Amino acid sequence: MRVSVLDQSPVISGHTPAQAIHETIRLVQAAEQLGYYRYWLAEHHSITALADPCPEILLARVVAETSRIRVGTGGVLLPYYSPLKVAEQFRMLEALAPGRIDLGIGRAPGGDQVTALALGEGRYPGAEHFPEQVQYLVAYLDGGLPSEHPFAGVKVMPAGHTAPEVWLLGSSDYSGALAARLGLRFAFAHFISADGGEAVMRDYQRRFEPSQREREPQALLCVFVICAETTAEAERLAGSIDLRRLNTDYGVNAPVPNEKEVRAYPYTEADRRRIAHHRRRVVLGEPGAVRDRLLELREQFQADELMAITITGDYGSRLKSYELLAAAFGLAGAGQRKSA
Repeated sequence: MRVSVLDQSPVISGHTPAQAIHETIRLVQAAEQLGYYRYWLAEHHSITALADPCPEILLARVVAETSRIRVGTGGVLLPYYSPLKVAEQFRMLEALAPGRIDLGIGRAPGGDQVTALALGEGRYPGAEHFPEQVQYLVAYLDGGLPSEHPFAGVKVMPAGHTAPEVWLLGSSDYSGALAARLGLRFAFAHFISADGGEAVMRDYQRRFEPSQREREPQALLCVFVICAETTAEAERLAGSIDLRRLNTDYGVNAPVPNEKEVRAYPYTEADRRRIAHHRRRVVLGEPGAVRDRLLELREQFQADELMAITITGDYGSRLKSYELLAAAFGLAGAGQRKSA
């Protein structure tokens, strides 16, 4: 059973964004030791709670700090960028770590509309050309443009015998359908949407068209997880993401709340209803219960792999959650590493 990690480089209240990036390095090193299969970095823009707007840069450092774990992006927001330039970046990363690089691709803005306009130099980079961008990107990576194409002579360097795995990311049916049509891997973001994912995953697997890259569908399910020694402790730790999601709902651009801020917040009944709604996207509790629920979700979604994203109100409990999860799944390095 492959279990992996998604990291949004959260900025916890009382810490700096630079500290959040250093905690990402610390966590990926721990994840490798614990036996997690892959580690993805997310892209977000102008969000105070999330420190990483350029995962392709941070990924180069992550490559240097690890030796075995697969590493990549979850994901690069392709509508903002040139497919050729992204292909060059990931060819370079593949040269640095052959056989370890994942290129996860998304089409969401990763921030508010004003920031999206700024990134597009005043033009909103909508996703209407996303399918074409994906096809160009894969063709550049693989040297697959037809000989008669005007760009067929473009060489993406550094060339090599291996190439990054390409994953399309989504929380709706759009990317799943596109991944099936193009014969690519697909990752569903349950941590973003708890509704309809089973149907999306089944449709992806049913409609999958084999390609030069993939002969069979490959499906990954990413879930928000908080694992603690007891259910009561997990509930307490979940308070930070509860308040973080309330802040997002109310347009408050602030760091991830710490435990003190969670305790002091004046929750209303409407707030508690919102929290209950968002909790459908969270699996929390003691290790055995979390493992069992994740395996249930894997079965429901018919996923080949599970990925966990964890954010709490302090970096120590976030790391501890991943340690407990690794032990619950019997990962190779579980039990050999203790929290620093």
